[in-house]
Amino acid sequence: MPTSKIIYLGELRTQATHLQSGVEIITDAPTDNHGKGEAFSPTDLTATSLGSCAMTIMGITARRDEIDFSGSTIEVTKVMSAELPRRIAKIEVNFMMQTPEELTEEIKQKYIRVAHTCPVALSLHPDIEQVFNFKWHVAEPA
Repeated sequence: MPTSKIIYLGELRTQATHLQSGVEIITDAPTDNHGKGEAFSPTDLTATSLGSCAMTIMGITARRDEIDFSGSTIEVTKVMSAELPRRIAKIEVNFMMQTPEELTEEIKQKYIRVAHTCPVALSLHPDIEQVFNFKWHVAEPA
């Protein structure tokens, strides 16, 4: 069964529908490549997928370990190559991890390793530099 359906809307814009859920996203070409930059570009989604996938895999492991990372945030920076062909050269993923209590260095290293094993990280071309940075903070009690 197909995963998604994509319709070209014209003006360098697409509409993608996730077939299982019906959720839709719009992509737009970036302003530095003839687009309006009014939505994620396809390469933005690729970079964003790396951060989302890494956090999801860490969340799966954390659930098993009974650790709650709720409230953690990620900032993703995509760097395009300066020379042709146009491609993603580097993705920097900055994790601001919220934990319920102070984690040992050993546990932190476990989650850093887990992040690097997410399916997106393992699927990207090896020429794309992947940089993961982590900052760990104990969450304030609610």
